[in-house]
Amino acid sequence: MLKRQGAGTKSEILQVYLMNVIRFLFFFAISVLCLFSVLYAYRYLAYPIQAQGREKVVTIQPGDSFQEVARLLAAKKIISDSFKFRILGRITGKGSRVQAGEFLVDTGWSRLRLLDELVKGRSVLYTLSIPEGLPWWETGKLIQKEGLTSLQSFQQAIHDKNLLQKFNIPAENAEGYLFPETYSLPRPRKDRAGPIVDLMLTEFRRRVQSQIWPKQLPEAETIHRIVTLASIIEKETAQEDERGRISGVYKNRLEKGMRLQCDPTVIYGLGPDFNGNLTRKDLQDKSNEYNTYRSSGLPPGPICSPGLASLLAAVNPEEHDYLYFVAKDDGSHHFSRTLAEHNRAVRKYQLN
Repeated sequence: MLKRQGAGTKSEILQVYLMNVIRFLFFFAISVLCLFSVLYAYRYLAYPIQAQGREKVVTIQPGDSFQEVARLLAAKKIISDSFKFRILGRITGKGSRVQAGEFLVDTGWSRLRLLDELVKGRSVLYTLSIPEGLPWWETGKLIQKEGLTSLQSFQQAIHDKNLLQKFNIPAENAEGYLFPETYSLPRPRKDRAGPIVDLMLTEFRRRVQSQIWPKQLPEAETIHRIVTLASIIEKETAQEDERGRISGVYKNRLEKGMRLQCDPTVIYGLGPDFNGNLTRKDLQDKSNEYNTYRSSGLPPGPICSPGLASLLAAVNPEEHDYLYFVAKDDGSHHFSRTLAEHNRAVRKYQLN
């Protein structure tokens, strides 16, 4: 009996020992598995998606689900597995907060940073430079060339009655108010030019309020006359020191009831199809409402969008008694007080 009890005790000890070993191995395996899971999760979240990162543009449309966003990223080879990325979005709670827009992302980012950037919604910004003196259709063509919108959409936007009312523009379109400046802006969604036009009109309002009429804006009709005159000045000269003088010439002519007789207004009235050859027939055309050779006073509206210098010149014309001017070979102008003096200048600088 004693021997059997001893044998049983050894067997029990061995069983306990084996159970402990099994428990140890089990917990060790679980620990190793957890460690590897943590390391894998850390690597997935914090490591670059690709060792050699590359910048890529991704466009997320309004209303896209996070599942669609993940599939788009996988299709563009920004991520390799859309399912895991969707899980990441659910765990972090950021999947439902991804913004719509056009984003520049980098495959050298971690997946966590990629998700953060899509949530922050910092869209790609494009540089758009609009020079002074462009009529609306040339501005539209330039914007279309930059790939930001179509000329057709731009034309619709500058005729948008809601935008014209918002900025108190008393005209059928926003010609003259599309302020020439260098802008940084995101690509508009669905080819809509409205945000671009809104940005340009906002800049016009900001500039004239801060630098021309800081105390109080005049009536809309007064602003429109100033913009119209400034647009003519803009087209007549590129010489900084001549703008105020030319403004004074037009002021003098208007006060005397003389016609402005301005070639750029006639050309504007001929529209986008003007071939560059201004003829005598064009100057005699009564049907052209912008023909200041046949009509008195200012034309119906601006003929381009003037810069700040021309706007300031229109508000502050130079005081003198000149009534005429003619272009010289160097781009400057000869100013005359009488018609006889002007005709001599024309023969000298133009006919000869």
